[in-house]
Parts: sequence; structure tokens; C-alpha cells
Amino acid sequence: MSAKTLNPKIRAIARASTEEAVQKLQRAGADAVVSPYITGGRRLAAAALRPQVMDFVDGILTGTDRSFYMEEFLIDPRTCPCVGLSLSQAHLRSRSGALVLAIRRADGTLIGGPTGDTELMAGDLLICMGTAEQLRSLTQILIPMRSDGLRLPKH
Repeated sequence: MSAKTLNPKIRAIARASTEEAVQKLQRAGADAVVSPYITGGRRLAAAALRPQVMDFVDGILTGTDRSFYMEEFLIDPRTCPCVGLSLSQAHLRSRSGALVLAIRRADGTLIGGPTGDTELMAGDLLICMGTAEQLRSLTQILIPMRSDGLRLPKH
């Protein structure tokens, strides 16, 4: 956590072995705290109760022959032409094939399974899933390359 004191903008991720340690690290300013024991317990329960869901999630997150990936996209008002549009107006799914699973608003609110009426706002973080090609297409839609931003080599 001393690195966070030196640079408050860095993302501090900490490891904790107990629930008490998780709370202490969060109070100390950790942005994320991972407890292998708590996470492991939850994954064991999920694997027992929903094995097919866990196989799918594991395949997306860690599979060697993955066909689907998950990615985050920041809605930057300086570059994204979709700010202010609803998901249905932006046609992200039909144009890229990628699926918007959730949206994290700038204020921290999480919208799981957003509907077509959900408006894309500046500072939103889109959590998306798709094939590598679908996510590349989505990148081109959300972060288009502009000719004024190109840096051509000098002759």
C-alpha cells in the first residue's frame, strides 16, 4: 500500500488470507483485494452447483483454445461516437457481433444485462464478450481511428 501513497492514481491490488484482512486492506485504500481461500470456496460451490456454467466461464477466462473473450471498453467522449446513444441506437451487437454483458457507470453503478434502452454515457465502462474478431470490430466502432490522429512517418 506504500506505492499507493507515492502515487494515488495507481491501481493497488492486494492479497488477503482472511475476511478481516480483506476489510483492513480495503480500508487502507486497496482498489481490489483477492482472497484465494474465499475465492476458492466460492468456485468450489459454483462448480458443484452449476458445473456447465463454471466450465464455460473457465473456458472464457483461462482456456488455451478459447473461442470467446471478455474485454473492457471505456466510453471516452473525446473519441467515441456512441456517447448519448442507447445500445439499440448504437447497433453494437449487429455491427460487431459482440455482446455487452454489463456497464459500469462512472459513479460505480453496475448495470448487468443492459437493455437496448440503456444510454451510453461518457465514462461508462462496457464489459463485453465475443470472439477476437468481434471484439476487434467493436474496438473500431467505439474507438475509431481518425485521420487527424494519424501520425505519418516523416520523409
